[in-house]
Amino acid sequence: MDFLNGKIKTLYFKYLAAAFGSALITSIYSIVDMAMVGQYHGPEGAAALAVVAPVWNIIYSMGLLMGIGGSVLFSTIRGREGSEIRRSNEYFTISVIGSVILALAAWAAIIFLDRELLLLFGAGEETLPLALQYVKPINFVVPCFLFTQMLAAYLRNDKNPGLATGAVLAGGIFNIFGDYFFVFICDMGAFGAGLATAIGSVISILAMLSHFFTKKNTLSLVRPSGIMKKFREVIVTGFATFFIDIAMGILTILFNRQIMAYLGTNALSVYGVIVNISTFVQCCAYSVGQASQPILSANFGAGKGSRIRETLKYALGTTTFFGIAWVVLCMVIPNQFIRIFMDPTEAVLQIAPSIIRSYGISFLLLPLNIFSTYYFQAVMKPQAAFVVSVSRGLVISGILILLLPALAGADALWFAMPITELFTAVYAVVMMRNYTRKLAG
Repeated sequence: MDFLNGKIKTLYFKYLAAAFGSALITSIYSIVDMAMVGQYHGPEGAAALAVVAPVWNIIYSMGLLMGIGGSVLFSTIRGREGSEIRRSNEYFTISVIGSVILALAAWAAIIFLDRELLLLFGAGEETLPLALQYVKPINFVVPCFLFTQMLAAYLRNDKNPGLATGAVLAGGIFNIFGDYFFVFICDMGAFGAGLATAIGSVISILAMLSHFFTKKNTLSLVRPSGIMKKFREVIVTGFATFFIDIAMGILTILFNRQIMAYLGTNALSVYGVIVNISTFVQCCAYSVGQASQPILSANFGAGKGSRIRETLKYALGTTTFFGIAWVVLCMVIPNQFIRIFMDPTEAVLQIAPSIIRSYGISFLLLPLNIFSTYYFQAVMKPQAAFVVSVSRGLVISGILILLLPALAGADALWFAMPITELFTAVYAVVMMRNYTRKLAG
């Protein structure tokens, strides 16, 4: 696969298929767990896993910080300098070192502060015991989840997207069948779902490590020069992608607390389903960004603006398709989503359609906004990526989540994200247009 001379359409859709599969299967870890636990424990089970959701956001975001941040620089160098393999591998080495540090920090926090973290994330008397059961087996393999995200980014940039997808697929398939076996057959409930997820993550990381024994591999650990400078470059470049997942965790906490204050446990269980639908939508957006980024970065390094514009055309078309598709699904089949993830009560079925339809409007622009951060990173405009990720993930969204229920009533809470995505999209489109016009070639 030649990023600099190959046919863009072929490259993009080949990478899109691989990235979509990888992103989709990654989401299965939490989504299948919620479906199984919700069916086993009822609405309390779904609500408990909504409380756990920020844990995943934190872990995955750390992997993306090192993986996307480093791999963008990795591909830009190779596009610009061609044979400069060692220099590009300095960024790979930095990403590995950073991942080790972050994994150890996350591991320690989750093992020793699991109860405190879950209470912070919105757990109550009914949901805390189930949430603790779920995270207990996951405590043993926290680094595997982080390294899966980091390595997947580098495998795509090292021209082996198929292995990144296959590795995550292997773990995801085990998780699906393992969930059913441990939760229902072994009657383990929430603990069984956590156990299946933990084992699945180990399978994925072991499969990814096989890349280092293939002829395709050009990744290697080297002694980097200017370690602190390169750490800063990786962090600055990857921060927007990192913050997207961190922000989802922050927003989940804010939503959990506001929902419990204004609407109660039934609404929280519906929001737990929305979190999982949103995970699917974000996976679609990630797949577009991850498919485009290696092509964009290499061609930006080589100064080939026309190939960047062509890649952008396919990416924007894909985000439009995903956005429309998810909004239609939310409008047409809201209660079918509820039945997938739990055994609902009549009270839940009565409130779910209006909640899902209101929140679901945000999915129209969500793929575009997330993709824009990958685009800005790939063309080395981290400031614009920062503005997009922080605006939609904390500033605008946070203000609206806190103010709308107080000013316009409890149900206004569900319109916080549609309004946020609209404001963010205006900025993202203007900046993408400006930067694209300036590209040479």
